[in-house]
Amino acid sequence: MIHWSTFVLFVGTSLILVVVPGPNHLYIAARGLAQGRSAALASAFGVETGTLVHIAAAAAGLSYLISTSATLFGLVKWAGVAYLFYLGIRALTGKPEDTAEAPEPQPLGKVYAEGIVVNVLNPKVTLFFLALLPQFVRPEAGSPTLQIVVLGVTVMSLGLLSDLIYAFTAGALGQRLARRARALKKVSGVVYLGLGVLTAFAGRK
Repeated sequence: MIHWSTFVLFVGTSLILVVVPGPNHLYIAARGLAQGRSAALASAFGVETGTLVHIAAAAAGLSYLISTSATLFGLVKWAGVAYLFYLGIRALTGKPEDTAEAPEPQPLGKVYAEGIVVNVLNPKVTLFFLALLPQFVRPEAGSPTLQIVVLGVTVMSLGLLSDLIYAFTAGALGQRLARRARALKKVSGVVYLGLGVLTAFAGRK
């Protein structure tokens, strides 16, 4: 059973991640600008359906590493730390690339499917499940697989809440994201660096 203090810390860390605008939010806002609230909602639910793919992959692979190989798990962790620092530095020093420009209108089913793909290919979410989430798993607390699923569903729920906020106010948020892309990229850079530091020290006695 996950200890309550670990769970509270995980929720706080997850909130930091989900509130920072990223590819998922940009996609939802763009769809809202292009097709209205229905498309924004479809993209939001598609995005969080994609999170189920991350949960399944993490539960299948990371639980095995946690249970059987501290060395391999350490390699995954430090590779994630290095990539988080890389993303943070690139975000702070590079030019903004993502915009909330409205794409061509699409059927809602296709919007939903694209939302799944956007999230599955989102490096921020991939890093969270590969490098950060496992630091909150404690083998002595029970099945690592079950812990990963519980934590994954928790972050998915928080992400859905955030996505729905963007979906319901897609027009205004999309325009603001487009105007403030550079500032938001700097904020993302700081968050990536902070998550890198947290991941580096997580799990140490």
